[in-house]
Amino acid sequence: MFRKQVKRIDSVLKEYLRSEGLETPLNQKRLVDSWEEITGATVARFTGEKYIKNQTLYVKILNPSLRQDLSMMRAQLVKRLNDNVGAQVIADVKII
Repeated sequence: MFRKQVKRIDSVLKEYLRSEGLETPLNQKRLVDSWEEITGATVARFTGEKYIKNQTLYVKILNPSLRQDLSMMRAQLVKRLNDNVGAQVIADVKII
């Protein structure tokens, strides 16, 4: 038997997700779920709701001083979150 076009399963899955329009929502879910891993348990304890809208991650922080500290680290957070997912999912983080 002669095999043509043998593909790895990860590339087949990526193609399928992209063709069905599921790649972006999956990456967004991964990014939101990775917030605690990236920021740590202490920040996660003061974190309320998180959602993505128009390539911006909105995060509700319950502690005012922590909110100010995270606002100054926005660029670093964007880079670390996108690197963790392995794709350019967000362009900005709004700490509310």
